[in-house]
Amino acid sequence: MATSAGAKLTPVPAEPGPVAARAKAKGGALRPDFSTLCGIAIALTGIIGGLILEKGSLQDLTQGTAAMIVFGGTLGAVLVTTPMAVAMRAFRGVGQIFFERSSDTAETIERLIQLATKARKQGIVSLETDATEIEEPFLRKSLSLAVDGTDLQELRKMMDLDIALAEHAAEEEAKVWEAAGGYAPTIGIIGAVMGLIQVMKHLEDIKEVGHGIAVAFVATVYGVGAANILFLPSATKLRTRMQQATLRKDMVLEGITGIVEGLNPTLIRLKLDAYLQGAPRKKANTAKPEAVKKDASV
Repeated sequence: MATSAGAKLTPVPAEPGPVAARAKAKGGALRPDFSTLCGIAIALTGIIGGLILEKGSLQDLTQGTAAMIVFGGTLGAVLVTTPMAVAMRAFRGVGQIFFERSSDTAETIERLIQLATKARKQGIVSLETDATEIEEPFLRKSLSLAVDGTDLQELRKMMDLDIALAEHAAEEEAKVWEAAGGYAPTIGIIGAVMGLIQVMKHLEDIKEVGHGIAVAFVATVYGVGAANILFLPSATKLRTRMQQATLRKDMVLEGITGIVEGLNPTLIRLKLDAYLQGAPRKKANTAKPEAVKKDASV
């Protein structure tokens, strides 16, 4: 069955697009990701500090032409590899690398338990007003479907599809930065070779040759450094964000499933508490909770 006979259909609010979704808080305030900021700062401090200890100068690494070759060439290669829509979405989402949204898993569990308690006392239709007031899109959509009387298996199917599509979009964005990390070192080598070509035109001055060779290899430093300090770690960070978001959505879906099944809120809490320990995602067996419910009612 799609809906119960007497239930009033509640329009399911559409999920906001990628830009709107990022602009609106979805479970917490936006705050700097100190692991990213500190990691980049430590890496740069170590590299520049080592250069200074070797009696080098920061000016040795400031070459505008090298930066133009490496970053311009990398951007071009990424655009050739990636569809424009995906690339633009990845560039707009660069803030996800340096900022994160605070999320309290325990608070979300408490909210789900409150909803379960109200549904058990007053019926699941009583959650209609609560569903419209929820800001988090995934929880709002799943609870709205539950209030509308959507069949449990169909509800899980729809929300699992929602999770899968979100994972696919996040993976596409991560691959953009991963591709940049693969191209940047090679483009850096191209920049170094171009610099050496220019050096070879002036072999009559040995001092200038030595200086020119040193300058030529700055492009390689830019390419390798950008790939291993920024691009590749950013791809990994985005995948980590995706895994955290998926785990949170799984927890919400398990809670909504318990509410639809009419489980005792205590049993729902016992199930959801596993997510506080970072339990891996697993497919729920709807038959098993039914058996638990029967045992609890005895």
